[in-house]
Amino acid sequence: MPTFSPVDAVTQLVKAINQGNLDAAVASYEPGATLIVQPGKVATGTKALRDALAGFIALKPTLTTESYQVVQSGDIALYCSKWNLKGVAPDGSIVQMGGTSSDVLRRQTNGQWLIAVDNPWGPGILG
Repeated sequence: MPTFSPVDAVTQLVKAINQGNLDAAVASYEPGATLIVQPGKVATGTKALRDALAGFIALKPTLTTESYQVVQSGDIALYCSKWNLKGVAPDGSIVQMGGTSSDVLRRQTNGQWLIAVDNPWGPGILG
């Protein structure tokens, strides 16, 4: 039985994005998970997640986490972090973005943690 922690799930996602591994990135999420792609734009379900994550991976990014905090209650965890991403847009221009994420993870029946809600914009979704 896997003994992954919520942090391991997020670390797997960051590593997959940095390596350009779309399948591994999608595997970090529950099948019905939701990703807030940007404030006002939400992707739910495996196909929508795959499309949204492919857009991030196309930037050939370097994604880093500055700091994080995890609050866990049973099989649910809240992961909050500060992050930065630097990549290259299709037109060759440099893309830099960052934020404060608030993500909800759920422990699966096999013990593995997966992301259920990924909000990389934190309170920025309030507008």
